[in-house]
Amino acid sequence: MAEADGQPMIEASGLSKFYGDFAATTDVTFSVPSGQVCAFLGPNGAGKSTTMKMLTGFLSATAGTACINGHDVFEEPRAARTSLGYLPEVGPLYQEMTVREFLSFIARIRSMDSSVSVHCIHRAVESCNLHSVMGQTMDTLSKGFRQRVGLAQAILHDPSCLIMDEPTDGLDPNQKDEVRSFIASMAQDKAIILSTHILEEVSAMCNRVIIINRGRMLVDERPDDLLKRHPRYNCLSVTGESDAIGQLADALNGGDNVLKVERSEPNLLTLEPRDQVDLRPVVLSMASEKNLKLDAVEREEVRLEDVFRALTQRAA
Repeated sequence: MAEADGQPMIEASGLSKFYGDFAATTDVTFSVPSGQVCAFLGPNGAGKSTTMKMLTGFLSATAGTACINGHDVFEEPRAARTSLGYLPEVGPLYQEMTVREFLSFIARIRSMDSSVSVHCIHRAVESCNLHSVMGQTMDTLSKGFRQRVGLAQAILHDPSCLIMDEPTDGLDPNQKDEVRSFIASMAQDKAIILSTHILEEVSAMCNRVIIINRGRMLVDERPDDLLKRHPRYNCLSVTGESDAIGQLADALNGGDNVLKVERSEPNLLTLEPRDQVDLRPVVLSMASEKNLKLDAVEREEVRLEDVFRALTQRAA
């Protein structure tokens, strides 16, 4: 499990949700401290949105507890929601309202006085780049702008905890970069959970990954540690002159840290390490010592998508 430094701000303990005999989630337990951005991943129907709805108090739990900033969301819902910003999968937007009217409405139901609300609305509009659509009604906005309005309402009161379900859904590449940068800028003093199907966002924004499948947690790790679960992690591809590749293969075959040596082509050598050790220093030292002419020594690319697919398919 990934280490959580500092006081937990978002906590799930044994969260379970049953619909008759169907278990949407079972015993989901984790905590997120301030300063951490946690990716909450899983295939469709895995229980992500159900868990996030329980954490926000939007959905009751069959068993377990959920706390926001020390407040039980079921026993102290008002206190918990004061510290919480929530962007659901489908944003809570009123079609007939303009963006300005909607954000003013959110400020009022958050019990902000007028001077505070003006400042908070201005900050949210700046952060989400909504100046150009403030006078438009929701039903005239593109999906990308609607998503940004939903994000603006979530951060309006500057909450210490943020829970976001697909925050970049519907955004173009430039808008996605803006939102990612914005989330990263908020991460210093907030506890953030976000779900996403775009795994490149995990590397860009998150310092922790939780994977859920069929309602149960599979993984709770840092992204770099998650990559190490892939069987090809730290495998090397070495290219060079045929004679050099042959000598290198002979020298490494049976080595302490080498699990497999494969020469599929005269000029190509594939090395699989034992216990995922980094073989590059060994290869380069041997090449220097034996004066072997190598063209490239490269680690094979391992992507989060590959690890995610392997873990969830195996669990299924």
